[in-house]
Order: sequence, then C-alpha cells, then structure tokens
Amino acid sequence: MTTGTARPSQPAAAGPPRGATPRLVATRAGWAWIVLSSLAIAAFAVVPYLTASLAELSESGAGLAGNYDGRPAVVQAAFYAHIVAGGLALVAGPFQFWRGLRDRYRAVHRWIGRGYLAAVAIAGVSGLVIAPFSEAGLAGFVGFGTLAVLWLLTAWRAYRAIRARDVASHRAWMMRNFALTYAAVTLRLWLGLLIGLQAIPGDFDFDAAFANAYGVVPFLAWLPNLVVAEWLIRRRGLPSYRITSGTEAPSTARG
Repeated sequence: MTTGTARPSQPAAAGPPRGATPRLVATRAGWAWIVLSSLAIAAFAVVPYLTASLAELSESGAGLAGNYDGRPAVVQAAFYAHIVAGGLALVAGPFQFWRGLRDRYRAVHRWIGRGYLAAVAIAGVSGLVIAPFSEAGLAGFVGFGTLAVLWLLTAWRAYRAIRARDVASHRAWMMRNFALTYAAVTLRLWLGLLIGLQAIPGDFDFDAAFANAYGVVPFLAWLPNLVVAEWLIRRRGLPSYRITSGTEAPSTARG
C-alpha cells in the first residue's frame, strides 16, 4: 500500500504483474506443504526407532526393522545414523529456503545450513553402507546407492559454491540437494499410491503389493524430485544444467 501520491511530473509506479498474487499464494502453500510433510515424515520415520529396539520393532512388523534386525553391528549402527541424521536434514532443510530467515537472520541461516549439510554427510555415508542390504534387493542397492552418492555430491557442490561466495550456484545446488532429501517423503507417497493402485482389481495381497511397489521406489522416490528441482532452478534464473550434444553444460538462461 502506498503512503502518498505520485508527483504529476513522474509516471505512476507500475503495479504488480498479473498473476503475481496467485503465484505468491501458491509458493507459500507449497512451502507450507513441504514443511508440514517433512516434519510429519521425520517424526513418523525416526521416533519409533528411538523408543524401541530393532528386535521389538521387528516383532511388531514396524518399518524396516525386520530387514536390519540381526544384521552386523556396523550395519545396524549405519541404519540408525541414516535414520536420525536423515530426519534432522528433513526437518532443517525447508528452513534454508525461508527468505525471511535468510535475509533478516543471516547467522541463524548459516548455522542451520551447517547443521543441515553435516546431517546430509552422515546420512549419505551411512546410506552407502546400508544400500547393499536394502529390502528391495538389487534395485534398492542401485537406486538408494545412487541417491546417496548424489546426495553427498550435491551437498559438496553447495558447500563449495557458498565458500566461493557464488550465492546463485549455492542456491541451485541446495535446491537439488533438498530434492534428494525430500525423497524420504515422496518415497512414502509413491508407496501408498502404488499399493492403492494394486488394490483396485479387488484381489489384494498387501505383502505382494508392498514388494511390487518397493521394487520401483528406490528410483521413483528421487528422480522426479530432481526433474522438478531443475525446472524450478531454471524458472528462477539460477545456474542450471542443460543436455547439449550428449554432455551436460551449465546454463544461466532464464525461463
């Protein structure tokens, strides 16, 4: 809202572009969804493992406890590290994209960012350790293993960019990285959808449906996320990647 009138000799300031308000509403609604879904999945995925042993959870059929109960101690330790650190990254990640926090409280933004990247480093390395033991077999090993590698790589690129004071590249790499972090949410959404689709014919076996769905989510959980992240990066005019002549080349084109 303006507090005065424009001088007759000066052109009136242009109003907001058409569609700006709906876009702002959509952006805030999307961010609110990401925050709430991240917090919900972090609580859902982490809390049970902090309140009971793997053996107890395995007996009740909770989560992935049955797959890791009885594994070597190093694998179980990596599993717990992955769950806890991944949960912390999922909680901290959305707040890195809160513009008000970033602009008004730079120190807080930096400390949350350091904590987030440290959590990703722990969760990524431990993810590589447990990938060969995935319940999804070879698909889980390749899919979740690739996710862990890309998770670590994008975190490292984001860290290098901000150390070089390349804020635009840092933002782009953080968007890619959180898209991979958010796989913890989309994995469960895809599982629910795929299991639900298999229930439509009527003759439904939950265990078989879960196994079928879990065979594809090691890739489905994060590949679409990266596509969406890259689209958002290009819309914001940040350094993006474009496939050209069989190779990936950086692009700063605004779309």
